[in-house]
Formats: sequence, structure tokens, C-alpha cells
Amino acid sequence: MSSRTSTLDRAAEVAALFDSARLKMARHLAGLRKSDLAALVDKSPTAVAAWESGAKRPTAATVAQLALSLSVDPGFFAIRAEDVAALCTAPHFRSLRSTSQLARDQAYAYGQLAVDITNSLERHVEFPDPAVPSHPVPVDDPDGDGPERAAQLLRQEWAMGDGPAGHIVRVVENHGVLVVFSPPQTASVDAYSFDSKLRPVVVLNPIKRDYYRQRFDVAHELGHLMMHGDAEPGGRIVEAQAHRFAAELLMPADQIRDLLPATMGGAAWQTLARLKEQWGVSIQALLYRARWLGRLSDTSYRNAMTTISARGWRRNEPGLIGAIEQPSLLPRAVELLTQEGIDESQLVTQCRMPTQLFRTVTARTPGGESPALAPLPDSRQQASGRVVSLLEHRGRP
Repeated sequence: MSSRTSTLDRAAEVAALFDSARLKMARHLAGLRKSDLAALVDKSPTAVAAWESGAKRPTAATVAQLALSLSVDPGFFAIRAEDVAALCTAPHFRSLRSTSQLARDQAYAYGQLAVDITNSLERHVEFPDPAVPSHPVPVDDPDGDGPERAAQLLRQEWAMGDGPAGHIVRVVENHGVLVVFSPPQTASVDAYSFDSKLRPVVVLNPIKRDYYRQRFDVAHELGHLMMHGDAEPGGRIVEAQAHRFAAELLMPADQIRDLLPATMGGAAWQTLARLKEQWGVSIQALLYRARWLGRLSDTSYRNAMTTISARGWRRNEPGLIGAIEQPSLLPRAVELLTQEGIDESQLVTQCRMPTQLFRTVTARTPGGESPALAPLPDSRQQASGRVVSLLEHRGRP
């Protein structure tokens, strides 16, 4: 049987069980507008819109054409037990102005795909129940202490104790939060998060390979999940509140205030370097914390940040820890299932999605490779804002 015949047969099976939300997800993963997809399948944008809304259902031949154009198996479009798209809330992206809608749609579709894979794996492996407490903080009270109280509540409820937070990725995974790396192609989108009826999700940037900043990113996104369930994403106040939550979670005021330098003379930089390793946060975060808690004056803070810039530490601070924290929830599940005789190919078939995307979602490291070997995306590509498909092009038979 030829590849084309096989595709048509699978498409005929899927056509009767076609899920419009899956088509939209595939289009977003490919980084395409409706008009782009319409051109690929030689149909009108109106037809694509009708398929995605569920107003019309494509024929078997069109399902096959869509699958080939989007580089997915026709089974990708088959209806699932759960409509992941309908179960997920709007994601919290850092800056809505600096990222195109197409890039945000692609990133969100990837996050939904991660939820879909997790839901599929949970048929075989038991994951921790989601346990992120809800503590809404009003956006119209930017000066209130809501973020700090939320962080204190979380430390108490999760029995984190005093002192540094430890392996923060492991802490959130142990409480049912899904943590994954986004694909290198989407590196122009910073870390983001969203909630779903299945479990909350944090998606980390694949090229920000900085142990200290990654921990702050995880805490920042955790703040959104806890405080901003109903808040409009991307606003300045919402982001500032998540930043304050992360600072309090990783550097509790009552524990770190007296340890921070009150002036930048003498051994202040040595003190900051020592605190950085003890608490697992960047020197810049410590300086900001010192100013926020009133230890450093605005002038001392600005002078310190000028020094940071002059030393080239804005992006590359010195630090002892070179390896980032690794997610383990999904990678460990795949390893356990392999030991039980359920190999990757069986899991990919069950999930009905491209193998490479499955591997990216379930990887411990960005790109699914060792930190030393994983290639960094082309910086020129990221600067251009061009959206690159996450679906590997297979070509037409």
C-alpha cells in the first residue's frame, strides 16, 4: 500500500470524527494564518474558518490534504476524550507588545499540546494532583501587599520552611504543575503560564540557560497561576505583582532583609555573590530586593546597576552553577513506561502527534539534548520575529 493510499484511508476514518479545535491547534503550531492554510489546500479562508468553528466538516480528501499541508498524521485531527483548547485559560505572556499574535498563538498551541500529552500519559502513570492554592490579588490595588501575602501563604501551604527554596522546578512539579521547555523555534516568546482544568502549566524559554534567572521565571509564573486566574494577561501591574510574588517566594523579606548590603562600599559585591549562591537568585534580583526593602537608596541602586552594565553582567552574570534545573514529571513517566514495555513509538501513536514534538515536550533539557550539545537558535531569526513551523515538513508523496 502506497503512502498516499494509507493517508487517504486514515483520513476517511478521521473525517467522521474530525475535531475542529485540533485543526486550529495544528495551524497555530505551523505558524500559519487562515489565509496561509487556505492557499496550501487550494480552498478559501472562509472554508478554513468554517472547519475551525465546527460549522462545516471537511471531506476525507480534504482531511488528507490538510494533514499533508500541515505535516501531521490525519489522526492528529481525531476527536479526543478532552477538548484541551476549551479547558485552558488565556496564557500569561510577559509582553504582549513585543510578541506578534502569530507567535503567541503558536506558543499557546504548544502549551496545549503539552497538556494533551500529559493527559494521554496519565492513562498509564499517576501524577501528583494539582495543588496550587488560589489567592486572587486585585489589579486595581497595585500598592497593596497581596503578592507578598500570596507568596507567604504558598510557602506555608507547601511546607517550604525557612531559607532558600531549593529545587523550585521539582517543588512545583510535586504539587501538580506541568513544567516543560518550549521548542528552540519559539525562543522569541519568554516564559509563560496558563491554567487548565487538567493541571496548571509553566512553559520555560529554551535559550535562557541561566540557573538563577530560570528559578525566578518559574516563581514569577507560579505567581500568575496563584493570583491572576481572572486577570487580563500582559498588563504592567499584573507583571509587577508576579515579580513581587517571585521575590518574596525566593527571598522572604523577614529572612533576607538584614543579610542584604545597606551600601555598595567595602565588601558589598562579595556579599551579593555569596547570597546569590545561597539563595539561587541573580545579583540583579538581590539588588532590586535590597532597594524594594529599603536597604539600598535609589541612588545606590542606580549606581550598582551602572556597574552591572559596565561589567557586562546584564545578560551574563558570573555564577557557580552552570546547569539549569530540569523538569522530571514527563521524562520520568516516559522512562518508567519504557521499563514496563511501553515504548516511545506506542506512546506517540496513542497521542497521535509528530514524534519530534512529543520528544520536545517530554524532554528534561531544551530541545531534548544535553545542555552542552543542544544548539542555540539563530539570533537573527529570533530578532526578525519570524514564526517558524513546529511541525516538521515531510514533503508530499
